[in-house]
Amino acid sequence: MSHTGSMRFAKVVFTVAGLWGFALLTPMFFMFDLIGRLYPPPITHPDFYFGFLTVTLAWQVAFLVIGRDPVRFRPLMIPAMLEKFLYLAALAWLYAQGRLELAQAAIGAPDLVLGLLFIAAFVRTR
Repeated sequence: MSHTGSMRFAKVVFTVAGLWGFALLTPMFFMFDLIGRLYPPPITHPDFYFGFLTVTLAWQVAFLVIGRDPVRFRPLMIPAMLEKFLYLAALAWLYAQGRLELAQAAIGAPDLVLGLLFIAAFVRTR
């Protein structure tokens, strides 16, 4: 693949990841009580909940920054991959302990896809 094609691939991957994340996470700021009702028990640590959301939302900004100039921000792709795969590892660990149902653990599937695409973008932008 050409340098231009590789850069375009990385731009699309990280831009789509950032936009997808914003679309998915932003409504969660207004769903605190609803999540507690749908998936009891109610959330008892709003600081953890909103802390997770704000840090994760900050990563969506980082994905958009990487998408603007993948070659320049290639080193940031490494922590971006860690963001995806460490979350997946946490889900797998919780599932293995019986603390998550399969449907709850499966929510990480898009993160797996994005993590693999992040690896591909990293490799292609050498």
